[in-house]
Amino acid sequence: MSYQAPLRDMQFVLYELLKGDEILPALPGYEDATRDIMDAMLTEGAKLAQNVIAPTNTNGDRQGCHYDPESKNVTTPDGFKEAYKQFAEAGWTALSAPVEYGGQGMPHTLNTLAEEMMCSANLSLGMYPGLTHGAVNALIGYGTNEQKDYFLPRLISGEWTGTMCLTEPHCGTDLGLIRTKAEPQADGSYAISGTKIWITGGEHDLVDNIIHLVLAKLPDAPGGSKGISLFLVPKVLEDGSRNPAFCGGLEHKMGIKGSATCVMNFEEAKGWLIGEPHKGLQAMFVMMNSARLMVGLQGLGVAEAAYQVSLGFAKDRLQSRSLAGPQAPDKPADPIIVHPDVRRMLLRQKATIEGSRALAYFTALNLDIAHTAEDPAEREHADDMVQLLTPVVKAFLTDEGFFCANDGLQLMGGSGFTQDWPLEQLVRDARITRIYEGTNGIQALDLVGRKIGMNGGRALKRFFAMLDGFINDNPQAPNLPQLKAAIARLQKATMWLMQNGMSDREQAGSAATPYLRLFALTAVGYFWSRMALTAQQQLDAGSSETDFYQAKVHSARFYMDKLLPQTEALLTEIEAGKDSLMEMAVGQF
Repeated sequence: MSYQAPLRDMQFVLYELLKGDEILPALPGYEDATRDIMDAMLTEGAKLAQNVIAPTNTNGDRQGCHYDPESKNVTTPDGFKEAYKQFAEAGWTALSAPVEYGGQGMPHTLNTLAEEMMCSANLSLGMYPGLTHGAVNALIGYGTNEQKDYFLPRLISGEWTGTMCLTEPHCGTDLGLIRTKAEPQADGSYAISGTKIWITGGEHDLVDNIIHLVLAKLPDAPGGSKGISLFLVPKVLEDGSRNPAFCGGLEHKMGIKGSATCVMNFEEAKGWLIGEPHKGLQAMFVMMNSARLMVGLQGLGVAEAAYQVSLGFAKDRLQSRSLAGPQAPDKPADPIIVHPDVRRMLLRQKATIEGSRALAYFTALNLDIAHTAEDPAEREHADDMVQLLTPVVKAFLTDEGFFCANDGLQLMGGSGFTQDWPLEQLVRDARITRIYEGTNGIQALDLVGRKIGMNGGRALKRFFAMLDGFINDNPQAPNLPQLKAAIARLQKATMWLMQNGMSDREQAGSAATPYLRLFALTAVGYFWSRMALTAQQQLDAGSSETDFYQAKVHSARFYMDKLLPQTEALLTEIEAGKDSLMEMAVGQF
């Protein structure tokens, strides 16, 4: 796969749309995040992704990871260890980590752009450092000073990696059912015993030590999720001895085969409490929210990679003549990019990817503001946006990542279905992103059940105020009638939920998934209207990048004409209520 980082489009969103080069350096601690420095970092990141990471992707899928039942060790595919070493030594594991623990202290927004490139280049390899970010965030928020001083520098440098150990064989999302136990020891540590499944990077050969963050219950724990504590369990202890936290086998998966997804057996492994007893979910949610945004970027990254392959194919593949007459009369047939249905798939990819990129970067920028702005009101406003949009970013970008990869395969016909091209791998790899870190149905329930009513609906009110403010301030913006119609549908759907879902939780559950998609399509429509306005202003000012900016205007029109109308059907589905879903008896299925 010949991946090329879409730097110009990334810069357009970060600088021209979101004004990140003005906002970020004005935040305390991010003074060095100037455009020159960020551009230099992005250029180097693109080179690494294109020249070092991407070449390992196909082999990672074909070869996969291997488990040795005698040693209980896992070997990653050829080239992974060397590529990861270059990635870590170049400082990418430390990009947004605190300076006091060896990080570079750059904004999370910049790290978001780097993660997108990594996910496009090799989703499986990107999983190993990706989960480590979550472990770092949990330790920063809840670890003791001793834990921070010892573990953080090694995790941040990439010398060690981290995991998130939640799921058990008998329970998934309902973590209150976990059985893993933590027995207090005389030295202040705990003996952790239990089995966890689907643990990304639970065992591998990229580094010498792996730090597991494990949910478990103390002997005096109350029942349910209120009795969960979080523990830090290293693979290798400080004295160099092997902690009995062993891989019991690898999952045999549909995709992301270069990522070691492990069954982990903790056999009275030595661990230490993170945070307060019985309050482990608070710390774990720090990891989970970080992971959800990261998984959204995985969907975006795979979509971009699939689009690049299918676009190149559409420009080169000759088949039939254009319905409007020959477009390449000197050739025996026209390139398939002239055909309306091929263009439909390409434009659906392009418009969705670029709109989703704006939504993801906007959320990342607000995360930086929420963490660092001096004004408490500004931090609160930004945090409201992050809380509201996190489930939307995770669910919509992963849904669309799979759909875009699938469109790419369809466009390529039989070629896309073969291993001669990378599309069949991208489709398989993308599919898991809709499932892990909380299925997209769970994300929809989170949006409907928690986020839109949070703090009396404050975040949602601010979101609608942002959309209305743009419309009122920019009456000349392109495509406003379509955007206004979508906003009205989203508001109507929200009112329906308030009137029906609050008194009947099944009504809320039946509406959750279509509501999240309606929300996401409207949000992306808002960003497309903004992007089209920005592009038109550049064209009016006489920019020499005519094709680039005209493509933005055209893509916005396509999105508004062909994709945003889905909101009408989604509103109809929501207002239909739960009856046709819930009235059938189980025995009738």
